[in-house]
Amino acid sequence: MTTVLILGSGPNVVAARSWARVPFDHILAINNAWAVRPDWDDLIHPEDFPVDRRPTELAPAQRIITAEDFVPAQNAFGGFVYAGGTMSFTAGYWALHALRPSVIAFLGCDMVYPKGPQTHFYGKGEPDPLRRDITLRSLEAKSARLMIEAADMDCAVVNLSTDPSRLIVPRSTPATLRHQRPAPFDRAAAARARAAESAADYMVPSGRYWLEEDRFDPAVIDRIDALWLAAAAQAARAA
Repeated sequence: MTTVLILGSGPNVVAARSWARVPFDHILAINNAWAVRPDWDDLIHPEDFPVDRRPTELAPAQRIITAEDFVPAQNAFGGFVYAGGTMSFTAGYWALHALRPSVIAFLGCDMVYPKGPQTHFYGKGEPDPLRRDITLRSLEAKSARLMIEAADMDCAVVNLSTDPSRLIVPRSTPATLRHQRPAPFDRAAAARARAAESAADYMVPSGRYWLEEDRFDPAVIDRIDALWLAAAAQAARAA
C-alpha cells in the first residue's frame, strides 16, 4: 500500500509541519509547498514558476517534476481540458500515473481563497484556479473526475483539510488513511462522461490548451462536468 501526500499552498498546509512521516510513503509538493517541510520527495511546478522560488539544493532522493513529466501523465487520463488546468489536479494525475498509489491525500489544495493578506501559507498569492480558464469552470467536477479515475485504479482520493473546499472528495485524517478505500461512484454515469469526452475530442497533446481555446465549446465542457458530478454524487454528499 502506497500513500501519497500532496501539499498545496493553502494557509492550512502548515498543519503538515507537525505530522509524522508515517503514514505517508511519498510527499509531493506543488510550487512553493516544498518549503512546508524538508522531507518532500518530489516538487511539481509549471514552466513559469519563478526561479527565485525554487529550491536551490536538492537531497539525493528529491526530484523536480516538470511539464516534460506531467503533460504525458495528464494526457494519459484524457488531457488538460477534461482533467483541469490547475496544478492540484495535475499533481493528482501525475501521482496516479507515476506512483500507482493506494491513497492520494491532499492538504492545502482547497482552492478557496479568504479575503485579506493571508491567501496562501507564505502570505499573499495569486488565486490561480479562479482565473478565467475554460478548464476550470467547475473545480468540483474536476475533483470528481480525478476521484473516479483513481477509484478505477483502486486508489482512494481524500482531503485532509477541515476547511471549506472546492474538492468534493471524502475527508480523512492521517490516522485513518491506512483504512481508506476508493469512493463509490455511478459507473454508468462515468461511462457517459467518458463517451462525451471522446465525442468532443478536446485533447491537446502539447498540454498548451489555451492556444486552442477557440475550438472548445464551454457548453460541451459544462455538460461533461455535469456527468462527472452526477457520477460522484454519492461520494460528494459525504465530503
